[in-house]
Amino acid sequence: MAKLDPTPPIAAGTYRGGGGRGLHPLWSDEAATWRIGDAYAAAPNASFSVYSARHGLHYIVDEDAVGRVGVHRHLAGGWEMLASVETGGGAPCHVALNPAETLLAVANYAGGSVSVIRLDPGTGLPDGAVQTHANRGSGPNAERQEGPHAHWVGFSPDGRWLYQTDLGTDEVLAFPFDATGTLELPFVAYAAPPGSGPRHLVLHPHIAKRAYLVSEMASTLTTLDRARDGTFTGPVIRSTLPDAWRGHSIVAHVAINAAGTRLYVSNRGHDSIAVFALDAEGVPTLLEHAATGGEYPRFFLLLEDRGMIVVAHEKSQTVTTLAIDAEGRLAPTGVALGVPGVGYVLEVAPGGG
Repeated sequence: MAKLDPTPPIAAGTYRGGGGRGLHPLWSDEAATWRIGDAYAAAPNASFSVYSARHGLHYIVDEDAVGRVGVHRHLAGGWEMLASVETGGGAPCHVALNPAETLLAVANYAGGSVSVIRLDPGTGLPDGAVQTHANRGSGPNAERQEGPHAHWVGFSPDGRWLYQTDLGTDEVLAFPFDATGTLELPFVAYAAPPGSGPRHLVLHPHIAKRAYLVSEMASTLTTLDRARDGTFTGPVIRSTLPDAWRGHSIVAHVAINAAGTRLYVSNRGHDSIAVFALDAEGVPTLLEHAATGGEYPRFFLLLEDRGMIVVAHEKSQTVTTLAIDAEGRLAPTGVALGVPGVGYVLEVAPGGG
């Protein structure tokens, strides 16, 4: 077990190819002076994770050629790995739990497959064979869309559907689940504009029908209506970039605050977070573009209880923080911490999990 400082609130995931050594604890004192701790090497290429409150476990991807998901527990002063399982696909880049926290879904970017791992209800550890489904197809961008590329997975709140975005085929797929938790064949829940490259999707926390899709290559935010049959309709598409912007930029991450009143999208190239206000119907209106203070913001962590957003920049290899004001707008704090290979930040579960 790697010995770290007690209960670090945040950890930074890093890529080996960028010089990363594993998962680093990050913490700050009352003067907002940030420090980086020694890496936990058993979580390499940690580009995404999900936490199970039911089991007190973190499921962290190893985004490598042979994809794996590690099951990790954080204790007072350190991490330990309890299990590691191959995902059945390369470069796993996103994971999600079903509402009961008995199924773990994984998006494998290389090859465009989705895997579902059953979890033991008592321990949360992997239980049984991995179910895998590989998508087929391509898109008009020969360089980026030569084949399918699963980039995000997520369950509906009732657990009836598993959704997957495919950057390579410009699709959002929906997988029905039967009572046994068996992954059934998917259908196309939404066909995105050709060449747009759907990356991440997020469901509104309080409006059941509302969903938002961000498309990496088109730099767009699409507002959708989610139907009971699992499909998405009524797309309204908005740019995540300023009207006058003419440079290269691609979308990375999207998140909504707990109240469902603000939505945030990061732009890599423009190096900003686009802040949208959401009205009572969940309709977005652009408030601002806030500079992130680094190059290529791949991921950001929304920490409302601390009034900040923590941003991981994959090109400048820095972690910065932005303050959130009462209107949900963002302001620089001057914090910029060098973390080699950084691509992700996660919140360590309160109480150690």
